[in-house]
Amino acid sequence: MKYRSQGTLKKTPENAAVRCCFKALGYSDYELDDKPVIGIANSWNTIVPGHSNLRDLAEHVKKGIYSNGGTAVEFGVIAGCDGVADWDSGMHFVLPSREVICDSVELQVRMSHLDAIVLLGSCDKIVPGMLMAAARLNIPAILLNGGPMLGGVEFDGRQSDQTTPDEAVGMLAAGRICEDDLMDLEETAVPGCGSCAYLGTANSMGCVAEALGMSLTGSALIPAVYAERLRMGFETGRKICDLAREGITARKIITEASVRNAVNVVNAISASTNTVLHIAAIAHEAGLDMDVMSVFRESGKTVPHIAKVNPAAKWTMEDFYKAGGVPRVMSNLGEYIDGNVITCTGRTMKENLTGYRYKYPVNDDIIRTPEEPFSEFGGIAVLEGNIAPDTAITKPGAYARELRHFIGRARVFDGEDSANEAILAGEIKAGDVVVIRYEGPKGGPGMREMYHAMKYLYGLGLGESTAVITDGRFSGTNNGCFVGHISPEAAEGGPIAILKDGDMIEIDVDAGKISADLTDDEIKIRFEEWKVPDREVPEGYLRRYVKLVTSANKGAIVK
Repeated sequence: MKYRSQGTLKKTPENAAVRCCFKALGYSDYELDDKPVIGIANSWNTIVPGHSNLRDLAEHVKKGIYSNGGTAVEFGVIAGCDGVADWDSGMHFVLPSREVICDSVELQVRMSHLDAIVLLGSCDKIVPGMLMAAARLNIPAILLNGGPMLGGVEFDGRQSDQTTPDEAVGMLAAGRICEDDLMDLEETAVPGCGSCAYLGTANSMGCVAEALGMSLTGSALIPAVYAERLRMGFETGRKICDLAREGITARKIITEASVRNAVNVVNAISASTNTVLHIAAIAHEAGLDMDVMSVFRESGKTVPHIAKVNPAAKWTMEDFYKAGGVPRVMSNLGEYIDGNVITCTGRTMKENLTGYRYKYPVNDDIIRTPEEPFSEFGGIAVLEGNIAPDTAITKPGAYARELRHFIGRARVFDGEDSANEAILAGEIKAGDVVVIRYEGPKGGPGMREMYHAMKYLYGLGLGESTAVITDGRFSGTNNGCFVGHISPEAAEGGPIAILKDGDMIEIDVDAGKISADLTDDEIKIRFEEWKVPDREVPEGYLRRYVKLVTSANKGAIVK
């Protein structure tokens, strides 16, 4: 379906009924006649720190639209916060919300016949959901994220962030801090608005949007509280009008080449493992016939890890931004980036990077060159084996080199909650591999993050002597040896379902393997005794989601 040609609200008899609806909202003939109508999909709310600044940012986008001859219309989009959802049942709904965000943006644009769209969002599932909608709609579109927050008080050798209190819970259980220390951290770890101050999924997807060419150059990492973020809003508003007039639609930007650029940037900065899910989903919505998992596998073996920030280092997103952010990473990557792809500026990626002006000094402690990388391998690795025949994902860029090969005893748990209880009760020992299953897209349902398990292990001093594997997923803030997205998931009869306590598990990143010391015959016998556990799925959206969602290796898309 083609996007609506601009100027269709001009003053004609057949448009009178539509124009009167706009005039009921206060729009004038000047705004409606022969001007592109630009939507602003705004996920502002007062629940999510990463979204609380978007109302002000939207006003600057509108100014930019009007300054370049467009007419701005705005509508709301839901937005959840992983940090808020993390307790009780909320996390079951977070990944599924991505599909609702995508669908709702599509529906509003289709119903309103908009000429182009500015996607104004932040945080983990909102940015990918909006990019999916842009790819599906194939209209001129630019994503502008709300920007990362500043780091909090220094704690355990680095600036704190939203996840630090969970590490502190493990420290409290180990007697390393007192309860007053934890309560003080609660008030000082998160100083204000913005997406979290580490390279979690929110900021990773902001970087992905820029690497795809769907955000203006240098926009991804400008802190939320910087005035430059507002100026970027104005420039985004101006630029979307140009795209509408030129007919540069999302699928002209989101191509196989730009997806490969984004994957290479993910590996170069060791971004969140969740980017694998989301890039696969975006490629699907763009109608690209490509195996995103294979692209990640090859990229992880060839693209060097050249940028290191929290959780892999002490540096915050503000530090990363000042070091040059995505433009410097892409420039440094050189031949690993296809500079000929078109971007939302209307220029090629090469032109954008060549003309970009850096405002702060080089910081080689954060961003290096391929000749002197932090690692010759990328920050994301794809694994396969008799536990994960359809692949699994790990993040070697977030853990010590010696953990790239880990062999340990399985401690098996049917769900995150029982695993967390065992960890905090001191039941997990050095050398254990914590297996958390029935947490995949269907089995969870909703593919919860096993974020707490890793944080508790870190707080207990076990972060470098244990591993966690799961058919669920992890937060971008997690470090330590972990493997997620194990496919097929347990609820669909994946081999992770038949693991038992005491099985020896081997994780070999360099070989690209994850396996249990089980023969094919032993696996077959165990499956003859296995059946899917009865799990109650609540009424409502999740019940529909479980019936329609695909596997993690397919991006957990809904078909």
